[in-house]
Amino acid sequence: MSQMTARVKWVEQRTFLGESGSGHTIVMDGAPEAGGRDLGVRPMEMLLLGLGGCTAFDVIDILQRGREPVDDVVIEIEGERADEIPKIFKKINVRYVVTGTGLNPEKVDRAVKLSAEKYCSATIMLGAVAEITHDIKIVDPTA
Repeated sequence: MSQMTARVKWVEQRTFLGESGSGHTIVMDGAPEAGGRDLGVRPMEMLLLGLGGCTAFDVIDILQRGREPVDDVVIEIEGERADEIPKIFKKINVRYVVTGTGLNPEKVDRAVKLSAEKYCSATIMLGAVAEITHDIKIVDPTA
């Protein structure tokens, strides 16, 4: 089993500095109505960003290994949270916008499914508590 570490340090008000075990940092902050100063990404947004980065990594890797002519991948994520505390994500939609000349739609669909069902730890973990749906849009810049 592998281990990852992270450290979060309170800066002031509702501002925190997160440092990954690999030595990278990010500022997290709350909305002004929650006592923050809106200086950084919200902690719950970080979960969605983590999911997006994880699945983007997989999809690009799978398509490139399959020699698909992928030029760009954009992941657009919408999360619907519960109204009551804890305000967990109840529904998450992940939209893949994949750009390339002559991409095979079946291979793009397969890459997304493999990521969602087998490789993306963040999707699988969040999927244990939230309903996660996926949409795919393929863009051919020559069409």
